[in-house]
Amino acid sequence: MPRSRSSSTRFAPLVRPTGELALIDYIRQRAAATRRGSSAVRLGIGDDAAILAPPRGHEIVVTTDMSLEARHFRRDAHPARAVGHRTLARGLSDLAAMGARPLAAFLSLAIPRSFAADPVDSHWLNEFLDGLFALAATSQAPLAGGDTAESPSIHVLADIVLLGAVPSGKALRRSGASPGDRLFLTGSLGGSAAELATLTVSSVSSESSVMPKSRVPHSSAASLRMSGVHTSGAHPHLYPQPRLAAGQALLRRNLATACIDISDGLSTDLAHLCAASNVAAEIDAASLPIHALARASGEPSALRFALHGGEDYELLFTASPGVSIPRTLGGVPLTCIGSILRARRDQPTMTLIEAGGIRTPLEPHGWEHLR
Repeated sequence: MPRSRSSSTRFAPLVRPTGELALIDYIRQRAAATRRGSSAVRLGIGDDAAILAPPRGHEIVVTTDMSLEARHFRRDAHPARAVGHRTLARGLSDLAAMGARPLAAFLSLAIPRSFAADPVDSHWLNEFLDGLFALAATSQAPLAGGDTAESPSIHVLADIVLLGAVPSGKALRRSGASPGDRLFLTGSLGGSAAELATLTVSSVSSESSVMPKSRVPHSSAASLRMSGVHTSGAHPHLYPQPRLAAGQALLRRNLATACIDISDGLSTDLAHLCAASNVAAEIDAASLPIHALARASGEPSALRFALHGGEDYELLFTASPGVSIPRTLGGVPLTCIGSILRARRDQPTMTLIEAGGIRTPLEPHGWEHLR
C-alpha cells in the first residue's frame, strides 16, 4: 500500500487499554495525524461532537458499515491490520460509487474486557488501528470521532460512518441507466472470493464452490500471516483498494449514467442497478476481467467467483453509447462487460452470454444477510 506523509508518523503502541479514557486518548492522538491538510474537519475528537465544514456548492454523502467478528472476520484468521483496513475500505467503496470525496470518518468500536488484561489482544488492537489509520491517511479520510464501549460478548464489533462530498445534484446513482447503455467494470472480479478460499486449511467445501461474503471458515493463524506490499492485486480480500479516484473521475468527466460498487457480488449488485433503473442487462462471460487468483482455481469455479463471490469492491457503471470511455481511469483498467436492455416481462432481468452465444438467465447469487 502506498505511503503518505501522514501514514509515516510513528506512534508508540498502546501497551493495553487500561480503561476507556486511555483508549480514547490514544485514538485521538493517532487520528490527529489523519486530519493534517483537511479543511473539512474543523473540530475532531475531544469534544461532544465534531464540527465539519463541507465545501461550498457540495452535498453531503453519508454511509455506514458494520464489521462484526465471526461474521465479517475472525481474529484467528484475518490479520488484525487487514481487519482495520477492511473496516474503512468497505465504507470508502460506497463513497467511490457515488463519485464522492471523503470528508471524515467516525469509528465506533466495542472490544471485550480481555483487551485490558491480555497483551495478545492489546497487540491485535494496535495492529487493527495501524491498518485503519494507514488507509485513512492514503485515502484522505480523517477520523473525526466515534464511540468506544465494552463488548457484551467475546467478539469485537466495529462500525464505520463515512461522510463525503459531491457537487450539488451530481452524485452518481444506481437509477440512471437506460436501454442501449454499455456496462463497464473497474479492475477485476473474483480475486477476493478466491483469496478467501485459499485462507482455509482445507479446500473449499463441496457444498459450495464460492465462500460467501462474511462467512469466514476456521483457519490456522500461520497460513494467514501474510507480509509484503498490501495491494489489491496481491491480496484483494485482505486489502481491497476502494476506487475513489475512478469514481471521482467518472463524476467529474460525466462518463457514467449509473454506478454501484461490487460488494455483494456482480450478480447481486447488477440486479440492484437494474431494479433501480428499471432496466435489464446482458453480460458477456468471455469479457469478464477475472482476477488471476480466481483463474488459478480453474473453471467453473473462476466464473462463479467472478459472478457471485463478492467483496471485490470494484465499480460497476453504465455509459451512454456515444460516450468515449478510456481504457483506464484513476489508474485502474476499465472493461466493457455487457449492455443494458429494455426490461420486459417475458425475458429475464439479467442474461449471461456464454461460449457459442448461448444465453442463460443470470440469477443473483451473491451475498445477502438473513437469507
